[in-house]
Amino acid sequence: MGGSVSLAVRQRMPGVRVVGYSHRAATRRKAKALEIATQVAEDLAAATADTDLVILATPIFTFEEYFANLAETVPPGCIVTDVGSTKVLPHLWAEQHLRGTARYVGSHPIAGSEQRGVEFARDDLFDTARCILTTTPATDRAAVRMLKDFWSALGCSMRIMSPAEHDRVYANISHLPHVIAAGLVNASDEEDMKFAGKGFLDSTRISSGPASIWTDVLLANRENIVAGLDRAIAELSRLQAAIKDGQRDRITELLETARRKRAALVKYKIRKKELL
Repeated sequence: MGGSVSLAVRQRMPGVRVVGYSHRAATRRKAKALEIATQVAEDLAAATADTDLVILATPIFTFEEYFANLAETVPPGCIVTDVGSTKVLPHLWAEQHLRGTARYVGSHPIAGSEQRGVEFARDDLFDTARCILTTTPATDRAAVRMLKDFWSALGCSMRIMSPAEHDRVYANISHLPHVIAAGLVNASDEEDMKFAGKGFLDSTRISSGPASIWTDVLLANRENIVAGLDRAIAELSRLQAAIKDGQRDRITELLETARRKRAALVKYKIRKKELL
């Protein structure tokens, strides 16, 4: 994600200097070889000492330490954001470490894939994507306006939410699907899966995401995800009971409800030009 932001900025915002940094030397070498950024710094202080905007694209539970370090390195008034998929904890940590030094706004571009690594960076990743900005009453409004302009320039449509609303919504439509996909794969026999067609592969694609990153996501939003799992288990139990008892009409009703809801979603996404 970080590499894709860098490439998109370089394509859409000529003249803007992009400085990249990773704590892994191997990633820095790859980024230099692939010309991901204008410059690749060898340490965080060098990367952030003279910057207007810092974007964290690291696992969520690294944010607190990065915020503490950034408070010592960024210029006063610098904007700090991230591309993480949970927001309550980052806002809490930013309040603790960045207040009075930098201006924090949460960002969540709804883009990406299950692939990980700077070599998979794309300059068109954010074309027609949605980006959520998360704010609190204390969030600097000028920083919000600047980030709206920034992500819009990369091709995103914008929406603003509170951190709590964001985490509730994305627990249901992003985090829960990952858990269910992982559960489906783990419930399946490896030999049986060799006979799988496109339906199984489509249904389980997101379970290929990096386990370490997704562990952070699930722990950072665990209350919402557990509640979502309760609802999903209840729905599966309804379908299980109908199948067990041979209730044809009930099975059809449950399947048709799901079909209608998904069809309405697809129509909405096409109308909003979020699905081509």
